[in-house]
Amino acid sequence: MGILDLFRKGKKDEVQGARVLVCALDNRFDDLLKGDSEVYGRYYRATTAAVLPSIQALLGRLEEKYDIVHLLCDVTANGTIADADGEEITGTELIQRCCDLNVKLLWSGSDNPPERYIKGFGARGKRLNLVMTLKRKGPNFPGFLQKLLSQMAYGDTMPVAWNDLCPQIPGSDHPDAPESIFFAGRGGVRLLA
Repeated sequence: MGILDLFRKGKKDEVQGARVLVCALDNRFDDLLKGDSEVYGRYYRATTAAVLPSIQALLGRLEEKYDIVHLLCDVTANGTIADADGEEITGTELIQRCCDLNVKLLWSGSDNPPERYIKGFGARGKRLNLVMTLKRKGPNFPGFLQKLLSQMAYGDTMPVAWNDLCPQIPGSDHPDAPESIFFAGRGGVRLLA
């Protein structure tokens, strides 16, 4: 590391041309997969969409080094993600795998009750932005995703873009936004187009 690298600290967590994986563990999510991947594709050219047959296929695909992983799946009452063969992984294990592989954003994009995420998705202390969707609210989800990504792709960090769209003011309501839990474990990362 040279002396000039000390002054480039802000560029350290910046990704040019972020790589995106939009995936589902079941064909039931085909329409959501198509719609969400189209939104990502408007901002990130390196967007891949796939229906994956198993947890092992998901873990194998993560090895391809994505910056953003947008997963459509059901979370069980135990806080796990299961495939058609009954193989399971906890949300916490998936979060850790994403951290190990330098994923910057993991987004669970399908409707799931909050208690399921709370039970199985432990992200405390993890260097990862995590979004857990509670209710997509139909057409509100792709509209919100598009607005959020348009700000992120051109330089805003995710917390700044999120707060711009949904100011975090106690008692405020955001009827046009999906209901979600957002954990900013890597708030300073910039995921550029």
